[in-house]
Amino acid sequence: MNFYNATADVFVPDEKPVVEACRRVTHLGIGAHQDDLEFMAFHGIIAGYATRSFAGVTCTNGSGSARSGPFAGCTDEQMMAVRRREQDAAAVVGRYGVMIQLDYPSAAVKDPRATGLKDDLKQILAATRPRVVYTHNPSDKHDTHIGVLMAALRAMRELPAEARPGKVYGCEVWRDLDWLPDEAKVVLDVTGHDALALQLGAGFASQIAGGKRYDLAVQGRRRANATFLESHALDKAQQVCFAMDLTPLVRDPARDVVECVAEFIRQFEADVHRRLASWK
Repeated sequence: MNFYNATADVFVPDEKPVVEACRRVTHLGIGAHQDDLEFMAFHGIIAGYATRSFAGVTCTNGSGSARSGPFAGCTDEQMMAVRRREQDAAAVVGRYGVMIQLDYPSAAVKDPRATGLKDDLKQILAATRPRVVYTHNPSDKHDTHIGVLMAALRAMRELPAEARPGKVYGCEVWRDLDWLPDEAKVVLDVTGHDALALQLGAGFASQIAGGKRYDLAVQGRRRANATFLESHALDKAQQVCFAMDLTPLVRDPARDVVECVAEFIRQFEADVHRRLASWK
């Protein structure tokens, strides 16, 4: 694979040849920042753990990362190196089959006219042929996440129909998906893997050392999702991730992403209106 940035990196934790490592992939995570995969694609990491069939893609270079505590004085270049090492270390802990870091600055990811990231992701998708893809959801409030989502969707839509993933999930990071109608929620059970989740999250010391405890917050969100999913039933799981099913947007490239999300919002609005209307 020849990527747009010469500084992009492909890391295979068990040192298999890259082509062989890509062929074993069944689940692929496409995230914007270092640590996004561990927080939003944990379901895929678990699925691929025993067989090293999860692959991760981190699109940005970490230069804009918040820094505090022992990392407060880091330059952008130093922070990029720290973040890259943390992401590769997570790939070792999570037994990823492949870890690819594409090294884009956030500004390039947020440019709707740029095509480099889309082309890189298209190469990766063609090389790995995953059954399931996890990426950001289109109601996320982080602009870089939206840039990655749109590049990923465009890449998947340009693949031949038979080469597209069977399932594509838009996952929670900067906004949860509790507001989705229950029938529209994809419920991903990640119960029983707390130790691995905490180990993966804690590895990103550059982000949590100053008090931003993403690792604990994500665990809390998953626990809350499981408990508040149903009001009149006992919990069926202890840890749950919610996702939005983006598969229809990949299968039909003519479908409008904005309208897809707007329809979910209208359903949410109608549900709230229905519950309150009789009390006027």
